[in-house]
Amino acid sequence: MIRAICAAVLVTACSLSAPAPAGGCAPATAPPSESAPPTSVNTLRQAYLCVLDHYYSGPAMDSKALLKSAFAAYTQDLMRRDADRSDLQLPELTGNRDTDWAAFAKVLGAGDVSALRAAITAMVAGLHDNHARWVRPAPPSEDKPIGTGIVGISAQQGRQLDPAAKPPLFITSVLPGSPAAKAGIRPGDIIVKANGVPAFIGNTVNQSIVEAFATNPVKLTLKRPTTGRTRTLDLGEGPITRQPPAVTSTTLPGGAVHVQLPGFFEGAADQVIAKLRGKPEAVVLDLRGNGGGSPREVTRLLGAFAHGKITSYFCPFKGDCVPNRTDDTVPLLGSRLIVLTDRGCASACEDFSAAVKDNNLGTLIGTRTAGAVSGPAEGYRLNDGSILLLPKVRHLGPARETIDTIGVPVDHYAPMTALDLATGRDPGVAKALTLL
Repeated sequence: MIRAICAAVLVTACSLSAPAPAGGCAPATAPPSESAPPTSVNTLRQAYLCVLDHYYSGPAMDSKALLKSAFAAYTQDLMRRDADRSDLQLPELTGNRDTDWAAFAKVLGAGDVSALRAAITAMVAGLHDNHARWVRPAPPSEDKPIGTGIVGISAQQGRQLDPAAKPPLFITSVLPGSPAAKAGIRPGDIIVKANGVPAFIGNTVNQSIVEAFATNPVKLTLKRPTTGRTRTLDLGEGPITRQPPAVTSTTLPGGAVHVQLPGFFEGAADQVIAKLRGKPEAVVLDLRGNGGGSPREVTRLLGAFAHGKITSYFCPFKGDCVPNRTDDTVPLLGSRLIVLTDRGCASACEDFSAAVKDNNLGTLIGTRTAGAVSGPAEGYRLNDGSILLLPKVRHLGPARETIDTIGVPVDHYAPMTALDLATGRDPGVAKALTLL
């Protein structure tokens, strides 16, 4: 499940690239080399310079802070493996990024691969940016993907659990035929503990449960909301089958079309529009659990509901914000729009939701969105084949409001509960029908 949580963070405008030049990172434009060298001290140097040169606020950053966070993680990784060095001390840092790096690298020497990877991870995490990530290439495999099959939980929010989540923590999605499905785990099942770690401490979600899920197998204590029965089982990973993301639709009583859009992937807008060719009187667009995707798909889909509107702003660290606008080449549907959102609606999903709300294009039902929309990330290749994802701009809503870390509020509160999922009820759709 931890892999599913991480995948929920939306990364936009990211592609792959050729190997990076020795001096720094390179824009990601092509697949990585199959013979990329292992992570080295030079890889850490590339990451350090890449952040300073390409991150949104990199030119104004304190380079000492980057090196301090990297060094702390480096030494901690060594200590965890009983490999600490007596000569490993952080040198005096002056604030000059080049001389500081030279002193830093001299202390590291040849470097330790595991500790270097921990240092890069910590350096990026220290940016506290939900769209900044370091991604290492997955090893090639001819086998099916492996996982538990639990691909959604109620407090899912990027790479951590939603700090605003209230008890209980419950499963929202299980892949058919997966180990979880074969173990009888269903949407709505409440996670009481994972490896003995409680899901909540009082009314506060326990972030430590994320690490507990990283073990294989994981011992789960689950409660079935319909019966109150609690059971404990060991859930191991196994082959899973993931279907490509696709738009689905159903017709609701009264003729409104309920369209479920799992992400703003390439071609998503046209898939939605194709489902609405009959120009229904009302559309219930379900964005719950939509982790985001391409800003271009957002402006294209909004063009089916309005023309001539500003949908958001992308703002550089210095200089004027650039407005994004509806794609007015898309024919207008003329349909009434209702949008369903939740805390799993992130990034481009929030971009769309804010545009609907601020431009009075429709009604939002569900819960406030994730607040994970710092700005679209661009990919940069490092010499070990890994990629740094770094936003160059900041996202603002159409009213120039900050949505990142805050989210988009709904017009009508209708959260999905564990019992709703277990019994097949949908409070969001039910509320939409009352409005229609």
